[in-house]
Amino acid sequence: MDGTADPPGPPDPSGRGRGRLIEVGTWASVVAFAATAVPAALGSEPFDDAAVTVTLVSFFAAMVVWLWALAAAAVRTAQGDDLAVGTLFLLEGPAPRRIRGSLYGALGVCIVVAAVTAAANPFGVLVPMLPIGCIGLWGARHQTFPPRRDVGAR
Repeated sequence: MDGTADPPGPPDPSGRGRGRLIEVGTWASVVAFAATAVPAALGSEPFDDAAVTVTLVSFFAAMVVWLWALAAAAVRTAQGDDLAVGTLFLLEGPAPRRIRGSLYGALGVCIVVAAVTAAANPFGVLVPMLPIGCIGLWGARHQTFPPRRDVGAR
């Protein structure tokens, strides 16, 4: 989703630039999910197969994004950053408010769509894993972390 064009480091205070592809990709996945799941739940038969396909692709993409986020976090830890779950997946700390709001907004919309359409497409409850993984990926790639205290002791 984001490649390696932007090295990890302090986020842009405006929230523009760094991690923009992660943000756009998150919203694109939520829009694709809603655009297929809602019509399928309303009984539009042509959307049934598309809804299941988008749901399963989103879930498998989530697994890739989660692994990517965890690998990026491991690299940051090995480089001496002190990562915590709160700063990684909850975007606590210096993450730009706009980015935090946008990524959590996408997650909220995704959860609402999954809840509303769950009866028609039970696999839809797996889709919010993708926005959560994207939040973690943004945190692992662009969040600012303090240095680990135990690095110098070795």
